[in-house]
Amino acid sequence: MNIIFTRPFIDSEDLMMNFFSTGHKVIHMPTLSITSANMDPINPKDYDALIFTSSNAVRYLKLKNQDKKSKCFCVGSLTERTLRLKGFNNTVAASGTVNALKNIILNSDQNIKNLAYLCGDIISYELDKELVQEGFKVKKIINYFSKKITDLSRESHELIKKYPANIALIYSKRSAESFDEIVRKHSLSELMTHCKVMCISKKIEEYLKSKGWNKTELFNPGEELIKIDQIKNG
Repeated sequence: MNIIFTRPFIDSEDLMMNFFSTGHKVIHMPTLSITSANMDPINPKDYDALIFTSSNAVRYLKLKNQDKKSKCFCVGSLTERTLRLKGFNNTVAASGTVNALKNIILNSDQNIKNLAYLCGDIISYELDKELVQEGFKVKKIINYFSKKITDLSRESHELIKKYPANIALIYSKRSAESFDEIVRKHSLSELMTHCKVMCISKKIEEYLKSKGWNKTELFNPGEELIKIDQIKNG
């Protein structure tokens, strides 16, 4: 199958290689550019726990020391995996949505009240304000910036023309917005007629359906290969 990956290469390299090694055609079409916000280093001991709503927040985390025993709340398994690769072991992962993450925090140890929330400059859910209303003290720390990409490389354009996509993987609403803009800007709609857009959340799926993408399907992070093989063999 011909598969479009929309995440930055650093987040997709292993998965892309897995698909390539199993005979799928891989087309990389990044939809977001991620850069560091050059945050001031923090001391984890100043907080009862740290909150991460993306692997990018983990990637650009800066610490004053190497104390990695802090409790860490993660939005999903991919973010948790990135944290564990950095040496954090006291982690709890939600099911992939910020609302689920909020519920986990609300039901956590009652001694956990002072939180650091690491996130990007663009968020779709004001988790910090929601937690403050629940009695938590939350310091919101923006440690990365994201910018939508609406251009398409000549190489990727030629690959899509030669190998029309069967599957496109979308991991955030902003990525979905960029994906839709790229397709329209570069007149790729006809080539996407048979493309099924796989969405990591219902919110993303609803947005794409509102833009006319009718062939959509939800998937869980980490289960991309399984899901696509099911589609291929179904």
